[in-house]
Amino acid sequence: MEIKNLRYFLAVAREENMSHAAEIMHVTQPTLSKALKSLEEELGKKLFTRRSFSIKLTDEGMLLRDRAEDLIAMADKIEQEFVSLDDITGGDIYLGLAESYQIRLLAREIKKLKDRYPSFTYHITSGDTEQVTEKLDKGLLDFAVICETPDKEKYEYVVFPSSDRWGVVMQRTHPLAKKKSIRATDLIGQALYCSEQSWNIEIPEWAGECYPELRLEGSFRLSYNASMFAKEGLGILLTFEHLIDCSEESDLVFRPLSPKQETKLYLIWSKYQTFTPIAGKFLEQVRNSFR
Repeated sequence: MEIKNLRYFLAVAREENMSHAAEIMHVTQPTLSKALKSLEEELGKKLFTRRSFSIKLTDEGMLLRDRAEDLIAMADKIEQEFVSLDDITGGDIYLGLAESYQIRLLAREIKKLKDRYPSFTYHITSGDTEQVTEKLDKGLLDFAVICETPDKEKYEYVVFPSSDRWGVVMQRTHPLAKKKSIRATDLIGQALYCSEQSWNIEIPEWAGECYPELRLEGSFRLSYNASMFAKEGLGILLTFEHLIDCSEESDLVFRPLSPKQETKLYLIWSKYQTFTPIAGKFLEQVRNSFR
């Protein structure tokens, strides 16, 4: 299966039009048609349903699109890595980041590296542990930042110097906003928002025997999106401190959990990973700074 043909396939999948895709890829329509036919013959499946003015993916085509996006991203990353092997002044680093105010510490290290090597480029994707470790395992990322203890069989890691404090975000007018801290019993009967990962790991640890009585109204991967629901009075968000604007000008307030609940943050990478020079310099810099 040729990478070139997969690039053509993705262009047609995005544009849903042969002529538009041909223009973008700077090839003729017959060349594009031949590449798609070759893919269909190779896989033994029909990838597109052709209509009068557009092309739609079949179920098999959708599956190939998802796999092809990862393959193309990996191919591009490999090319960039080999170009960077002899380039100690630049190169690319790919990071997948969880939500935390401590991300500013990584940003600080990237700034230092950028000052030393102006041609260095970084690529950031955000997500929860499941999302970023999936990309890391596929080789699409060099590093990931996660909010749970890493699997030592699979990853090496550096622990961030601080911890993230848990609390709730709610409307300033909410009755519980009068409290200085929030206990598990306060949340019984309340509509709660939280990431699915944290609801299954951190919250049971904190709530203890009250946990079965707590009600998850909805799960969110990003705290900002959940805060919009809290802002409308639909529920209370369980999240880290500093992620949501809870200043005096905001309609929302943050109240810490009691007893205190904190989560460590980890920068992880795959065991036995070979780094490009710039990625190696980044890791060395982070290790020295966090130590």
